[in-house]
Amino acid sequence: MIKILIADDHAVVRKGVRHILSELPDDVTVNEAGDSYEVIDNIRKNDYDLVLLDIAMPGKDGLEALKQIKTEKPKLPVLILSMFPEEQFALRALKSGASGYLTKESIPEELLKAIQKVLRGGKYVSESFSDEILLSLDRDVEKLPHETLSDREYQVMLMIAAGKTRKEIADKLFLSVKTVSTYRTRILEKMGLKTNADLTNYVNQHNLIT
Repeated sequence: MIKILIADDHAVVRKGVRHILSELPDDVTVNEAGDSYEVIDNIRKNDYDLVLLDIAMPGKDGLEALKQIKTEKPKLPVLILSMFPEEQFALRALKSGASGYLTKESIPEELLKAIQKVLRGGKYVSESFSDEILLSLDRDVEKLPHETLSDREYQVMLMIAAGKTRKEIADKLFLSVKTVSTYRTRILEKMGLKTNADLTNYVNQHNLIT
């Protein structure tokens, strides 16, 4: 019997993933969590074989929840299932302890393949991204400015560069507009930039948004 926790704030996504999990060859017990606080509560009360974790959730975001999961249960595999492209968050997730990263656009067969590989103790990202991202985990390279940002700051940076307003960012990340402004100030200071235009140019130059 395999026990899996699905963590996503959208009930329709949880239902879809639950249906896909029914196709696994093993017997599967599934629990659900709608936010990061429920995730932590569940992993404290249950012994799971795998957590399927979204990044954008109410409360702590998925990457912050991931770090707490790995602190409390270091051996518990976590597979990130996110709307964000791999080039934006996969490396950060793997460095924080995730066993794999898939976008929600992945076909069901790929999700099943990823789950089975992670349950065997492996790591998983898509074939198009696998070699370079897994190798980069072992490289000791000087950090670029954006790599000094916290996970939340990084999310805000990408959304600013994508032209989102402060209110749009606040609504998407479950933050106040004032908090988004604070993050923007920190981001510009850390990266040595002055304006949103500077930030957008930096993001485009480093191909952080495709």
